[in-house]
Amino acid sequence: MRIAGLVQDSIVDGPGIRFAVFTQGCKLCCEGCHNPSAWDAGGGTEMTASEVIAVMNKNPLTDGLTLSGGEPFLQAADCSQLAAAAHEKGLNVWTYTGSDFGELFALAQSDMAVKKLLELSDVMIDGQFKLSERSLSIKWRGSRNQHIIDVRKSLATGEAVEVEL
Repeated sequence: MRIAGLVQDSIVDGPGIRFAVFTQGCKLCCEGCHNPSAWDAGGGTEMTASEVIAVMNKNPLTDGLTLSGGEPFLQAADCSQLAAAAHEKGLNVWTYTGSDFGELFALAQSDMAVKKLLELSDVMIDGQFKLSERSLSIKWRGSRNQHIIDVRKSLATGEAVEVEL
């Protein structure tokens, strides 16, 4: 898989101390993106999912795994391996995506890798970053149009169910 970066003890990519994986590659190229170096799908560093999992397992204080980017759903199969390993350790999984839940739910009907990553994500921050809606006062999101989704409830109903903070 292509990795833009790994953060062993993030406190800004979800609650608690998180292992954050920034995947390489994003087709959206949002104006004002905080990680434009992750846009080029050929950039970053090549690592196996097993190598990333080994890094994740080094910190016994980790509360959860955050998959961000770039766009994790462009590498859904590899990200699913990371999410499964996190769940085996009792960690929760947050996934950031520029797509909205409905788009991914529809895609999951024909793409098994997307379906698997959805099923292994506990919480999803969905929606493209919009500079015009940027806010520093909202939790876990960069712009007001983005939603914090309870993925399990959303998969059960077929539509996005937001987490109540």
